Amino acid sequence: MKFNGFTVPGKRRIVAGVGAASLFGGLAVATVAAPAATAQPAPCSASSLTGTVSSVTAAARQYLDAHPGANQAVTAAMNQPRPAAEANLRGYFTANPAEYYDLRGILAPLGDAQRSCNVTVLPADLQSAYDTFMAG
Repeated sequence: MKFNGFTVPGKRRIVAGVGAASLFGGLAVATVAAPAATAQPAPCSASSLTGTVSSVTAAARQYLDAHPGANQAVTAAMNQPRPAAEANLRGYFTANPAEYYDLRGILAPLGDAQRSCNVTVLPADLQSAYDTFMAG
């Protein structure tokens, strides 16, 4: 399968642009948007959603700490112009698709919570990064 000129095994497209750098760099400051005024089930309470963001943040931090190559790529991308960051992250995750899919799995609870509770759990800039990284 093709990924902007690269062929990636596994027949899944890897979309890892500059959004990944923003997402991982900013997850630690993620906040939970206030849910709608209607009553929500317990899994959609502010406490539960904050817990989801917190656990995903901790897991992403631990993963990056344990995978210095991914950590270095994401850290470097945070200080690069968008085109260079996008190209470098795409190159890194194309060469290391297992790490990309590991990180997608770690981040998945954010999307699950957003869909099931019909809320946004990330600020707009991090939401955009999340959407870019998770696209596939």
